[in-house]
Amino acid sequence: MATIFVPTPMRKLTDNQSKIQIQAATVYAAIDAANTLYPGFRERILDDAGEIKRFINIFVNGVDVRTLQGRATPLQDTDEMAVIPAMAGGA
Repeated sequence: MATIFVPTPMRKLTDNQSKIQIQAATVYAAIDAANTLYPGFRERILDDAGEIKRFINIFVNGVDVRTLQGRATPLQDTDEMAVIPAMAGGA
């Protein structure tokens, strides 16, 4: 099963788990499967058209999926998928 690393702001959706195990063939399928287990997960990551929100970054094994196949990026059982919300602010 692939591992999804859950950012701190989203952990209230995953019962405070920092990582979850998901069986899925693609990034999109992993998000969908996580949403089945943890309702609200998908809407925090995908927009209304089903695309990754522009202020959300997803990395598979340290590589930004936008440089791969986006939400169609394949996942293997040993892959690690990190969901990273963009940060704003500063002086």
